[in-house]
Amino acid sequence: MKTAGFGHQSRLRYVGKRMVKYRSAYFMIAPFMLLFFVFTVAPVIISFALSLTKYSVLQDPVFVGLQNYRNLFVNDEIFPLAVKNTIIFALITGVGGFGLSFFVAWAINDMNRYLRAILTFLFYVPTISGTVYTIWGVIFSGDIHGYANSFLMQLRLISEPIQWFTTDTWILPMLIIVQLWMSMGVGVLSLRAGMSSVDPQLYEAGAIDGVRNRMQELWYITVPQMAPHMMTAVVLQVTGMFANANVSIALAGFPSTNYAGHLIMTHLLDYSAYRVERGYASAIAVIMFIFMMTINLVILRALRKVGE
Repeated sequence: MKTAGFGHQSRLRYVGKRMVKYRSAYFMIAPFMLLFFVFTVAPVIISFALSLTKYSVLQDPVFVGLQNYRNLFVNDEIFPLAVKNTIIFALITGVGGFGLSFFVAWAINDMNRYLRAILTFLFYVPTISGTVYTIWGVIFSGDIHGYANSFLMQLRLISEPIQWFTTDTWILPMLIIVQLWMSMGVGVLSLRAGMSSVDPQLYEAGAIDGVRNRMQELWYITVPQMAPHMMTAVVLQVTGMFANANVSIALAGFPSTNYAGHLIMTHLLDYSAYRVERGYASAIAVIMFIFMMTINLVILRALRKVGE
């Protein structure tokens, strides 16, 4: 026991000496670590603690144990629908959006620099434009003046306008389409930067070793070299989609018709901002955090195998 205690003290002294030796480096990262703890780690811990209470802001939290989680999985009829919608929405727009971004970035990577810059800017514009929802709302307006309805009626594919964002069948597919377009901006930009960092000599060496076309270059050279960029991009993409509520609220309303476009994040906002049941909302936040971490770990493991 004494030996174990001595070894523990030795490790602490070793860590202390290294911290003193590299104190300037620790001083430089201290502001970031402080902000990371205050705005990332602490909220997660507080949310977990509040999820075990009944808390409505107007009164002190009352400890109720796992009652919020029990109500969430047993008594809440909307939550399973929100989970299903979120999984479909996040996986298609996250993984699918990443795939589209990768394909576009790869397709324009070999173009001349002026055309490449113009196309990259065009794909990035939806990310920074504040009129995206307005534009899509006009395109898929539910009357005969909406561009989509007008076009389909001229082709005689439909006889009356489709209510794209108020009909149960169409709400979630339309939200996915809009979000796929919006999510490509950052994805294309980051993947384009990653592809530009691949050493051109690798392609020359690949040609000598028998790589004959762009598809082989993509599979044997670009993808392995891009593995770190790909993992970062797809994790950020899927994580962002799980926490996305703007597209549903802006286009389908809050709540959407028969909750057809209801997501976990909109469910959380409903109980946090409108019903002011912060304990219950914290339980939803904890479940969403677990979903995000689990799916991200699965994606990371799959991409590591691809990179190998």
